[in-house]
Amino acid sequence: MPAAPPGHPEPSGWRPWRFRMSNDVWGTPSVDGDLVYVTSFEVHALDVATGRRRFKTRDVAWSMAVADGRVHASDGPTLFALDARGGTDLWRLSTDAWVYSLKADRGTVVTGTRGGGVQAWEAATGQKLWEIAGCQTDFESPEAGPLVHDGTVYVWQDARLRALDARTGEERWSYPIGDAASCGGVPVRLAPAPDGCVYVAAGSRVLAVEAVSGMVRWHFEAPAVFLSPPAFAPGPAVTGGGVYLADYLGTVYALDATDGRDRWRIATEARTSVEPVLVAAGHVHVGSGKGLYTLDAVTGTPKWRFQAGGDVVGAPAVAEGRIHFGSTDHLLYTLKADDGRLRWKLATGGEITGSPVVKDGVVYACSKDRCVYALDAEKGTGTARTA
Repeated sequence: MPAAPPGHPEPSGWRPWRFRMSNDVWGTPSVDGDLVYVTSFEVHALDVATGRRRFKTRDVAWSMAVADGRVHASDGPTLFALDARGGTDLWRLSTDAWVYSLKADRGTVVTGTRGGGVQAWEAATGQKLWEIAGCQTDFESPEAGPLVHDGTVYVWQDARLRALDARTGEERWSYPIGDAASCGGVPVRLAPAPDGCVYVAAGSRVLAVEAVSGMVRWHFEAPAVFLSPPAFAPGPAVTGGGVYLADYLGTVYALDATDGRDRWRIATEARTSVEPVLVAAGHVHVGSGKGLYTLDAVTGTPKWRFQAGGDVVGAPAVAEGRIHFGSTDHLLYTLKADDGRLRWKLATGGEITGSPVVKDGVVYACSKDRCVYALDAEKGTGTARTA
């Protein structure tokens, strides 16, 4: 029996596992403590060490957010919360419209509902805190829904980007970002950053907006639209700090976080992903088409490219010098992050869905073969078992 990966919470008895669902698995796993939560029509809570199911919800869950010891989920017209440890009901309520987006932050659950509604709820009790109507209806998808971060809810309403107090709904500031047509027919994507700015991709524009005041520090105009939000890396530009993003043509941009200066841009290949590029350890990793590209964050110099047998799915995950990603070719790949050499790969019975997650030396991934996999991040496995 393999030893547990370094830092794994189970000091003995852990081994790679596979759990097969009765329905399709989608989205990205969420790991919290000794449980991993996945959505397969219902929310399933699986034991990190063994893969055994601790509980599942009795309701369908199209949306899920795990926070503060609770699983918040919605089947569309119903919003409910469960105890994250035992799965017991905490509260449930009916909503006035179908929930397409659900996020939780600092004791507040924020939902986006079809028809332009945005609601905020007390996470512990389900009490409605506030509600507004008239928000954007062009892009009713989880990644285009309202965003909540650090006590502020960001919504796209009446051609303006509005920042609202998460507890009261009062407006802190707004900025005329434009409607869907003026934003290139793609949703506005946001990336709040620890430097006090919210970085905004609006069509072919990138803006740095101060989170407190709404003042625009700088803006940048690209020749093509962005489908994914910016990615912020802290630190000075000489060490790889900055704002990085890729347009739908696959051009990767490095912008100076202080003034928006275009430091470099490198072409890859056409990119339909809505996931941001990944910046880690001085490298920029980007999945474009069937290729995973790694660039030097300071200079933009291409370091390596790995060709998968199908399109790269979701966002790659980097930990302990390894990069993990899935593909439509049914494979989960693990490469050395510095040179792109293949460490191991696992063939599943379907396309990888969502993004892999790495925690405590274990990589978790979901596949369209209706399975959830937990693998040794360093070695993978040749002996995956069904829990």
